[in-house]
Amino acid sequence: MERYLIFFVLALVAEILGTVSGFGSSILFVPIASLFFNFKTVLGITAVFHVFSNLSKIALFRKGIRLDIAIKLGIPAVIFVILGAIITKYLPVQQIELGMNIILVFLALFLIFKSDRPLKPSNSNLYFGGVTSGFIAGIAGTGGAIWGITLAAFQLPKDVFIATSALIDLGVDLSRAVVYINNGYFTSKHLVYIPFLIGISILGSYLGKLILQKTSERTFRYIILIVILITAAFQLYKYIYSGKS
Repeated sequence: MERYLIFFVLALVAEILGTVSGFGSSILFVPIASLFFNFKTVLGITAVFHVFSNLSKIALFRKGIRLDIAIKLGIPAVIFVILGAIITKYLPVQQIELGMNIILVFLALFLIFKSDRPLKPSNSNLYFGGVTSGFIAGIAGTGGAIWGITLAAFQLPKDVFIATSALIDLGVDLSRAVVYINNGYFTSKHLVYIPFLIGISILGSYLGKLILQKTSERTFRYIILIVILITAAFQLYKYIYSGKS
């Protein structure tokens, strides 16, 4: 019981920080959940959790949605997240988890050192960002950082950034959740988590919104990226160490 309490507390922290950063909580939630569950279960729980998480953000920031951007980035993301999610059934779990942590390390390093150099705000970058983030989200469980980079090019106000990102994320998570559930990554024994995940998504999004009103999200992004970097590096170390033993 204590183990799951720690998991839910960490999930709440991930949701708060994900809301503040605008990247979404999956980039922090996935490595945290990997400490408690096998990786394919993590994929299933993350997708289901983020359906509720994104609905909460849309409700709280709904006035800021940029539908034109969400469609251009979201449609390719949904198509390729389905493809990535299907592929996970045929890939070895350890290799997927290893790849996810390598991706997180490079993404965190890129965002830390290149955050002041956004992409050009073009339709081609929206389409490419959707394809890339969707495919990685389907395979590794998190793609929010990539469409975060893409959306940053448009210099959107933070409320607009979060609302638009949440709408894109909702389409992505609904799509991959269907595939993951069909693959058995989220089963009836996991249904007990749903009331807690709903509560965490609402509370975390609300607390994140309150923090955003008083704090610079730039500072929090750096804090989160450092936490992600440390968590993913620890997982890589654990993978390498277990391979030697």
